[in-house]
Amino acid sequence: MSDALPPHPQRTRRQLLQAGSLVLLLGAQQIARGATILAVRVWPAPDYSRVTIESDRQLVTRQTFVPTPPRLAVDIEGIDLNPSLRELVVKVQPDDPNIAGIRVGQNAPGVVRLVVDLKQAARPQVFTLQPVAAYQHRLVFDLYPADPPDPLEALIAERLSDPMAAPPGSAKAPDLPLPDPLGDLIAQHGLKADAPAAPSGNSVPKGAPTPGFTPAPPSRARATARATDRLIIVALDPGHGGEDPGAIGPGGTREKDVVLKVAHQLRERINASQVGGNPMRAFLTRDGDYFVPLGTRVAKARRVQADLFVSIHADAFTNPDARGASVFALSQGGASSSAARWLANKENEADLIGGVNVGTQDRHVQRALLDMSTTAQINDSLKLGGVLLGEIGGMARLHKPRVEQAGFAVLKAPDIPSVLVETAFISNPEEEAKLRTAAYQEQLADALMRGIVRYFAKNPPLARSRSV
Repeated sequence: MSDALPPHPQRTRRQLLQAGSLVLLLGAQQIARGATILAVRVWPAPDYSRVTIESDRQLVTRQTFVPTPPRLAVDIEGIDLNPSLRELVVKVQPDDPNIAGIRVGQNAPGVVRLVVDLKQAARPQVFTLQPVAAYQHRLVFDLYPADPPDPLEALIAERLSDPMAAPPGSAKAPDLPLPDPLGDLIAQHGLKADAPAAPSGNSVPKGAPTPGFTPAPPSRARATARATDRLIIVALDPGHGGEDPGAIGPGGTREKDVVLKVAHQLRERINASQVGGNPMRAFLTRDGDYFVPLGTRVAKARRVQADLFVSIHADAFTNPDARGASVFALSQGGASSSAARWLANKENEADLIGGVNVGTQDRHVQRALLDMSTTAQINDSLKLGGVLLGEIGGMARLHKPRVEQAGFAVLKAPDIPSVLVETAFISNPEEEAKLRTAAYQEQLADALMRGIVRYFAKNPPLARSRSV
């Protein structure tokens, strides 16, 4: 098999260094001669697709990206082709947004070549991760599209095509003073507000409408978004994902799966709702089983100019008797309790487990983003947390009767009221069983929806900045 890289001659240690090999600097004990491949995984997502090769030793690689047609060729030193690596070929899904296919072959004795064929121009990243949690050494290919999708434009386009959009003169709840029309955002993206509507595929929540919010009234005629609409955006952040399963219950329930289901239920309710006659839209920081770094979750919410940020989790503790839901806001000082501090430290380790390419992170920019939290943001977050906690307390047991505070990295958007909701203790067998049921997930989504609308009733969204 041959693609992109020249034939591989035998090289000395000095030649390997000159070729840019990654690991000889670490010492002979790190060389992957005889490394065992433990697992291979592919994580497709609109933002990027990830390929992970897990081994018992750090793998030595060299790579080349070929732009036309786009493909990434990677030589892995010191191993022979085996069934585990061949599995990568069949793990690529046909609907993967970025990867067209993967080819593997024995390029030379002790050298396996992987070629990742891509569907579009890309910005690939290849890096290694040291052992952490349940993982041993990981070799990671992150395949980012060169022209990434614009989440704000997608939300606006979805609104324009929504047949549930309220036409002029339709019945609506009492108006709240919500300035800055949707038309401003539409104009910024070159979209047309008078385009004919097409079904968006958004489903309406099952059963009766959730008390406290107004579903957008249907229209027999195809409706378009009104120029006076102020699109209210709620960022939903299902915790963990992809390489990071989050907490795992005694029955094997994974936190990342449960919280995504709750987020989907809540998205249905938000997308079918309006406040003060103004449409609502939910934006998910992840909409599938893939990993999103903590700082990226914050940046995504700011990119779409979210009015609220709700991070959804399922708690865990060493004692299986711990139970109840909790709501957390950011703290500029110390944590409100030792338990809150412990939980924040645990959640902030998600980047280590999920796997971040440290070499591409501008630490100064990241630090600036995550240190701009303001007193006003925290005060608004405490208000939001209070109404959410009250609604959850009406349908489930609470772990603490008040909103707690700690230094959660994911809550540090300086201009968005942000809370983290621990829906229950997945480490408690009884609460794990509830979290697995669709009925309980729907009850949680209803409670969160009521809390969100109660918050907006007393705290109408402010005008958005025109810069997006």
